[in-house]
Amino acid sequence: MSAEVAEVQTFLDGGVGRIVLNRPRALNSLTRDMVIALHATLDGWATDDRIRAVALTGAGERGLCAGGDIRVMHGDAKTGGAATRAFFRDEYRLNALIARYPKPYVAVMDGITMGGGVGVSAHGTVRIVTERSVVAMPETRIGLVPDVGGSRLLAGAPGELGTHLGLTSASMGPGDALLCGFADHFVPSARIPDLLDALSRSTAAATATAMSVTEVDGLVAAHAEPAPPAALTGQRPWIDACYAADTVEEIVDRLFDSGVQEAKEAAEALLANSPTAVKTTLAALRRARTLPSLEAVLDQEYRISCTALDSHDLVEGIRAQVIDKDLTPRWEPATLAEVTEADVARYFAPREGDELGLA
Repeated sequence: MSAEVAEVQTFLDGGVGRIVLNRPRALNSLTRDMVIALHATLDGWATDDRIRAVALTGAGERGLCAGGDIRVMHGDAKTGGAATRAFFRDEYRLNALIARYPKPYVAVMDGITMGGGVGVSAHGTVRIVTERSVVAMPETRIGLVPDVGGSRLLAGAPGELGTHLGLTSASMGPGDALLCGFADHFVPSARIPDLLDALSRSTAAATATAMSVTEVDGLVAAHAEPAPPAALTGQRPWIDACYAADTVEEIVDRLFDSGVQEAKEAAEALLANSPTAVKTTLAALRRARTLPSLEAVLDQEYRISCTALDSHDLVEGIRAQVIDKDLTPRWEPATLAEVTEADVARYFAPREGDELGLA
């Protein structure tokens, strides 16, 4: 077994196909080899009568998956980004496969679950958070736009909660992940082993090729508990009022003028992110609300991500956050006012050779 394959461990547990992301020292960050291994495994299990459900977990106790390996992305983007384009293509096709998987797909979003980690979990049929879950689409912090179908998830959140989360890169605890539609059940982390054992025994005893989603959901629900309160519930009034504005500039003005301390902090967080990425994210989320399918959203995200690979801000954002860790990115353009409508439109324009073609 190669080192790359070992980073995705797969085995049969009763009637459950178990997948363990196994790069704990890197918070189980995804590489292209891992994505390819995941897709191949799921393809094989789709027609394997022994597999009645699939369960995804992450090795270690820190998280399911922190996203794509942006250190690798950083080096590749500086030399043209060809490998990262291929990674995005394979990753987004995997996201679409998970969303349409013919057997129940249970994702345990224990600990940090961000970016690409959301892509391999939040499109599943039964999604679990624990008290340790930290769920986010933090792309604007590194000069990117929410991808892996995340713009569809954010666009579908109640009111303008998704706009707030996407523009600020804010994180969700378990209660907020449930509120925003990123998860279905809260199960304390100490009960996850018992849940997986019960799933194993139930699937082993099942007679059908696949258990129904209702059966699996009921089994998970039997191990679930009421989630901690969703912090965003009480913030809905100012979030919905401020983020309903047509432009990012007006959103910022409303946040500062609201008289709410949390709103002021949100404005400051937004202004610290890439101005181009923030404006493009707002446009992407508004467009995602009108697109007919996840596949159509993934096609849009692929155009955006490929364009971002040619930008200054992606390389600079990763440098500031992960490479040098000085947390002082020098964005170009540096302000919202300098980002034109044409700058944003460029991210949505068809690119020869850079079309995903899922829809």
